[in-house]
Amino acid sequence: MASMEELQIIGGSQLEGDVNISGAKNAALPILCAGLLTSETISLSNLPDLNDVSTTIKLLSKLGSITEKNGPNKVSIMSNKIDNLKAPYELVKTMRASILVLGPLLTRFGEAIVSMPGGCAIGQRPIDQHIKCLSALGADIRVEHGFVIAKAKKLKGTIVRPDIVTVTGTENIIMAATLAEGETIIENAACEPEIVDLSNMLIKMGANIKGHGTSRIVINGVDKLYGANHRILPDRIEAGTFLCALAATGGNIRINGVNPYDMLATIDKIRLSGVSVKQDNGSLLCSMNKKPKSVNIVTCEYPGLATDMQAQFMALNCVSYGTSMIVENIFENRYLHVQELNRLGADITINGNSATVRGVDFLSGATVRATDLRASASLVIAGLVAQGKTTIEQIYHLDRGYENIEVKLQKLGANIKRATNRNDE
Repeated sequence: MASMEELQIIGGSQLEGDVNISGAKNAALPILCAGLLTSETISLSNLPDLNDVSTTIKLLSKLGSITEKNGPNKVSIMSNKIDNLKAPYELVKTMRASILVLGPLLTRFGEAIVSMPGGCAIGQRPIDQHIKCLSALGADIRVEHGFVIAKAKKLKGTIVRPDIVTVTGTENIIMAATLAEGETIIENAACEPEIVDLSNMLIKMGANIKGHGTSRIVINGVDKLYGANHRILPDRIEAGTFLCALAATGGNIRINGVNPYDMLATIDKIRLSGVSVKQDNGSLLCSMNKKPKSVNIVTCEYPGLATDMQAQFMALNCVSYGTSMIVENIFENRYLHVQELNRLGADITINGNSATVRGVDFLSGATVRATDLRASASLVIAGLVAQGKTTIEQIYHLDRGYENIEVKLQKLGANIKRATNRNDE
């Protein structure tokens, strides 16, 4: 007898009230790994309570870091007694971001052994760019038996240019370069707000970084990094998910604790669908009182529309007026949610990396299965607006990236609950 948690949603309720946005998963994970760069304590606040964060903390503990919870969404990390330079498969397999320990371990200790990472099944997401750029800094790297084995007496700064824009690749190179000898210049760097947040944290620790937030980042290596305190920036993807949910259901919500300038592409698109969005002191006042209009979506690197918002906009387009075209440019396998949305009555067809979504009058509740993190969010949005009951299975994906999403939606008036499904196996 195996038990799995699921979400049960009765659709049809408008969303009304306040919702507080958690810290950004995609900033928290590299910043946690940055704790490996110093023997002193780093203290983090606004850390989201997510499975991926818990996994990263377990990984740091496995390496020898001492981690301590200091209250809700607060943790301190002391890495003065690292006694293991190997990141094992059982922890790395669930989360691709585990590769972010590679740069810090290599630059501080001269060695790292990291299992090839896993995560969502949304595409290959190879780590060849990490290997290419760290090798350019002087590392000797080979892949054997499913492990990346890296060694370097001392990394030396140089000019590196990833062949593609890679967020985790940029983060790994920045962290490795902080303690390298001389100047490292990253050309074709990713510009995401989460990279800026990591860089700001590293600067507090004593790193010399300039140009973060642009495609050309310059890092001058220092001899030592120190402890620091840092508050994780708000999760723009979570905020965008609530915007899409409101657009689909209608209602009035106030989204608190956001930086609107980090999510302008999402706000622009959501306004085109018919939502009124006004800024108010770190909050977004949002209202929707009509059927949404379809919006065309093309995902691309920041500051374009994030691939992590594609599934949520697709769910919205399912119940919008008109026909929309969605083009996914980042991951080659990020339409796994289409089959599940169609089970609810959506009209979506795929052609290569494009999807055509024809808006329908209504969706009908059914049992669906979450295939990855953002697909889970799209099914929640669809369930909120579908007629009858929608049951979403395999929600462990959802818990990797959303902190208590059903509790937050309940406070907004949604009829949603978490339940345990017991299956005979």
